[in-house]
Amino acid sequence: LPAGPARGQERGGAMTERIEKLRARLAAAGADALFSLSAPANQYLSGFTGSTSALVITPGEALFLCDFRYTEQAEGQVAGFDIEEVTGSLPARTGERLAHVNAGTAVYDPGVLSVAELHEIQAAFAGTLTPDPDIVSALRRIKSPEEIAAIRRASSLAEGVLADLLEELDTGLPERELAARFEYEFKRRGASGASFDPIALFGPRSSLPHGAPGGTPLQPGDVVLLDIGCRLDGYCSDLTRTYAFGTIPRLWFEGAYELVLTAQRIALEAVRPGIPARELDAIARDLIEDAGHGKHFGHGLGHGVGIEIHEAPRLNRESDTILEPGMVITIEPGIYLPGKGGIRIEDLVAVTEDGCDILSAASKELRVIDV
Repeated sequence: LPAGPARGQERGGAMTERIEKLRARLAAAGADALFSLSAPANQYLSGFTGSTSALVITPGEALFLCDFRYTEQAEGQVAGFDIEEVTGSLPARTGERLAHVNAGTAVYDPGVLSVAELHEIQAAFAGTLTPDPDIVSALRRIKSPEEIAAIRRASSLAEGVLADLLEELDTGLPERELAARFEYEFKRRGASGASFDPIALFGPRSSLPHGAPGGTPLQPGDVVLLDIGCRLDGYCSDLTRTYAFGTIPRLWFEGAYELVLTAQRIALEAVRPGIPARELDAIARDLIEDAGHGKHFGHGLGHGVGIEIHEAPRLNRESDTILEPGMVITIEPGIYLPGKGGIRIEDLVAVTEDGCDILSAASKELRVIDV
């Protein structure tokens, strides 16, 4: 993106467009206002990256509320909103602003609001509060070219760190130290941080799909499962690769690796607008099940990525999503064998008009890392 005023103007234009799309959704829902205390939704609609804020949007007004800690930051980031510094309870102030704009019905995302916050808002607002989990997330599902470019940059940065740290792997290196090196290098190279706690698992512990790195030292013959991502320019990346350290880990590994790689390849080839998410999941899952490993692939095929590391859509057996151009998703089949190890291969994909654009570039060929 361009720097300086031009970048600010571009960001402001994007925020204005998003607010207008949101207002169209409000009109279609017959609602007078939206309120949001969700940091990711507020970043998407206003540009604000702080942790605490509130939005109130009506057909004619767009209010951004924050306390003293964030006022200066908001003035530098927020576009398209009137900024107001408030004191005391943010939910209470939000309810008061809803009353002030004479909203009869206000919609909100029930998945990101606590019961206590809802009660505070309702105490200050006599109108009707209507839950709508898709009111903002439906907009966020479809990424703009600028958002996709930001995700690609984040992926490129993370992959550069991966390539360099693979060269530093050595016998005795603990899982948690490797995970910490990823976090340090992400920040050192310009990311705001990891987009989630990095996963670095060695040997049999690689069978834990989302295991926490511990003190297990790296040994020759270990599986090395690395699930990493960074946050750059407000957007996340997500990548998983699986390696062997020093030598192939017993007889099971090569066949299982090839199976996961094939399942991922055929799923990637099937990504296109109009395909149901559950059908895409089944394409990879059926292959793994037919090979006798159905019980060893227990999670969904993937998920959306953007401002959050896990956002809509979900790719699993129960999803009712139909893929559309602009969606950014992961494709990440896996096989996890307790007591032996696990394999997962994950890429980021942007759905295009006629297929997909794979945003990840790291090699997926089976690699044995030199001891």
